[in-house]
Amino acid sequence: MKIAALFINLCLLFSDLKAQEKPNVIFILADDLGIGDLGVYGQKLIETPNIDLLAKSGILFNQFYSGTAVCAPSRSALLTGLHTGHTQIRANKSGGPEGQWPLPQSAFTIAELFKKSGYTTGNFGKWGLGFVGTEGDPNHQGFDEFYGYNCQTLAHNYFPKHLWHNQNQVKLNHSGKNHQTYSANLIHKQALNFIERNSTKPFFAFLSYTLPHAALQIPENDPGFLKYRKKFNEQPDTNKYGKFAIQKYPRAAYAAMVSLLDKQVGEVLAKLKSLNIDKNTLVVFTSDNGAHEAGGNDPHFFNSNSGFKGVKRHLYEGGIRTPMIISWPQAIKPGSISEHVAAFWDFMPTFAELVEQPIPQSDGVSILPALKNQPNQKQHLYLYWELHEQGGKQALRWGNWKAVRLNAMNKPDTAIELYDLKQDPSETKNVASQYPEVVTKIVQFIAEAHQPNKDFPFLPGE
Repeated sequence: MKIAALFINLCLLFSDLKAQEKPNVIFILADDLGIGDLGVYGQKLIETPNIDLLAKSGILFNQFYSGTAVCAPSRSALLTGLHTGHTQIRANKSGGPEGQWPLPQSAFTIAELFKKSGYTTGNFGKWGLGFVGTEGDPNHQGFDEFYGYNCQTLAHNYFPKHLWHNQNQVKLNHSGKNHQTYSANLIHKQALNFIERNSTKPFFAFLSYTLPHAALQIPENDPGFLKYRKKFNEQPDTNKYGKFAIQKYPRAAYAAMVSLLDKQVGEVLAKLKSLNIDKNTLVVFTSDNGAHEAGGNDPHFFNSNSGFKGVKRHLYEGGIRTPMIISWPQAIKPGSISEHVAAFWDFMPTFAELVEQPIPQSDGVSILPALKNQPNQKQHLYLYWELHEQGGKQALRWGNWKAVRLNAMNKPDTAIELYDLKQDPSETKNVASQYPEVVTKIVQFIAEAHQPNKDFPFLPGE
């Protein structure tokens, strides 16, 4: 009996060790953070020491793209591995008493991929892909635990009346508007708790934090806010900024929100180290689209788009080229820099390869070779985006060629703008008239990339 018990214990121990060979994965998704808002990408006014250190410990991508230029469809592209011509959610569209149009049950998400491989999964932050109880509920899309804003519209307020913990509404006393009731801190605390509770088994933590999305709200006694008010010598601004809350010192507030996000990234990394799981944890940091101009924010003052044309809601580079940093001490050489062209939909095949699962249908390619500095990295034929706002926009990158089409929903044959990103990364010179054969090919790619979706009609007749 003793021998049998010993054998069983050894088998269980071996099983645990094998399980822990799988790396934990933490995916930190900033909200409306521009590529130029980080020191490691050239930011001069806002301090981001923890994210900069993350880049120095891993790999930084210079040509990485989000799903599109607004929240919900960009996140849909990330979670499903399908670009916005194929993914199920293609616009910020309301769906019910609270929340957005639900991601259908037929969708297969990266959270479900991790669960198939035995991971515990959690999402902490903003969802925006289906209200509680619908098929788009995060608990119905592969997440064991959710805490935060189900509705991205309500996430415009950092002192909300309630958040959600799975299907339970968490009512908050928001009258004090201090650090204890600031939603970004409440969400971050729950994320740290999840990491600690699951530190002895493989986990996937999707930290879809709301910082630094508008409104520009930060506790008035926040050390970063006080520091940046002094640093910028900012005079009070009395504009009310429409639906967003008044912020008398918008520049200081935005900088403080970015700094707070950086501080929280540092606390996640410190938590991993204290639990002795830092070396076996892959950490991703990126943003869902380019920097915003809402609530009095001034991305031009901060050079948030790093000199690229456009901001949020633009399909020029400034609206969709985002920071992307990955650290994985066991596999990635510190201080690496990659020029590989990649996008949100690449994470589905990347994570499938990481956890040794069959690669689901996807528009992406695995970037594991690029992470490991291996020579067999597959390249995209092209990347495609569409935006269902402001008359409809489409964009496509083919090699160094970048095409943008405006007013596409009203006039699908409207002229293509063409830019040579190698010679003109800021998209200042439209060279479409000089390269008609390139434009013709790109028009063919665009027609191929867009598939109709009855819930999100884009072209006339869909």
